[in-house]
Amino acid sequence: MKFEPAPLEDWMRLYYFAVDDDIGSSGVEDYSLAELRALLGIGNDELDAVVFRDSTSFGGEEVRTAIAARWGTGDPDKVMVTHGGSEAIYLVLSTLLEPSDAIVVTEPTYHTHTSIARSMGCDLRVWPLRPENGFRPDLDDLRAVVDGAKAVVVNFPHNPTGASLTPAQRDEFVAICAEAGAYLVWDQAFREMVIEGEPLTDPVHDYDKAISIGTLSKGYGLPGLRVGWAIGPEDVLRGTLDLRDRMTLHLSPLVELLATRVARHADLLVGPRMEQARRNLGLLRQWAADHPDLIDLPEPMGSASTFPQLLGHTDTTGFCHDLAREHRTLLVPGSCFGDPTRVRLGYGGPTASFTRGLDTLALAGEKARVQN
Repeated sequence: MKFEPAPLEDWMRLYYFAVDDDIGSSGVEDYSLAELRALLGIGNDELDAVVFRDSTSFGGEEVRTAIAARWGTGDPDKVMVTHGGSEAIYLVLSTLLEPSDAIVVTEPTYHTHTSIARSMGCDLRVWPLRPENGFRPDLDDLRAVVDGAKAVVVNFPHNPTGASLTPAQRDEFVAICAEAGAYLVWDQAFREMVIEGEPLTDPVHDYDKAISIGTLSKGYGLPGLRVGWAIGPEDVLRGTLDLRDRMTLHLSPLVELLATRVARHADLLVGPRMEQARRNLGLLRQWAADHPDLIDLPEPMGSASTFPQLLGHTDTTGFCHDLAREHRTLLVPGSCFGDPTRVRLGYGGPTASFTRGLDTLALAGEKARVQN
């Protein structure tokens, strides 16, 4: 397959490692290995005991058991461990879908949710998340496009908007997918990253055609560990092996050791990082109130990003280029998600850097406003 360009990945390749302050990413502050070992009590003896042999195609039993207990149904046979959530999405969608299948996706959306299906020749049906509603999902919009769909692909809390479902809406949403007989691919990359209340119940607990995609990259501050997973029907997971055997084969046993310990003590990592993100969101709300001529800020329900409109800009791409090149501050233009008037603004990073980034954004935004 030949894939369409991925503007988000192109942007991050260009600037992610070339800035001082990052207010565009969707995750939280990264952990170091020293911090991880201290939090989880991982000693030298455990690391020294790792033997660099192959693992199994689905992942070692210990890591699958830990993931199943934390995020799944408790059954390790319904878990496959992958190189990040991106590999899980690719394997699952490439296995489930055939050309001409109909698939429901949100708009805006993360690019892999659409590009794989589009490259296969599937019929993409849009479930719009409307800015006039603060990007809150409207289930009537889903009902209008779901009949006959092979799969519904979503992530809540949502990237890039931070929108989500209420618990009652989540139950209704699953019922709609079940009535349509569609597979539900539930990307739960931001599951624990909620502003208020508890995380939504994963549909693998109450829908037999649900496949849950997870990762340690977002809420756990471990993107470089490259650990993800798929939880779902055993026949779907087995079906991915034709691709897995030609790609990554399995994870490193050292990575599996760390992932196992994280899964067993996940709250120790995500808790402090989400406290920081909530504090940063409070700073962002005040900053937006202080700059009403610069930004229209939707209120996120979760994740660590929001999708505001930069007022006075019909296309924020040039502004974001200047912000990175001249001020070494990362902000992602909305063109990466199909709406060039907006930006993805991430608030999960270190507070000092986040505050500097907002100050830079205010100065650059005021300068651009005066020039226009």
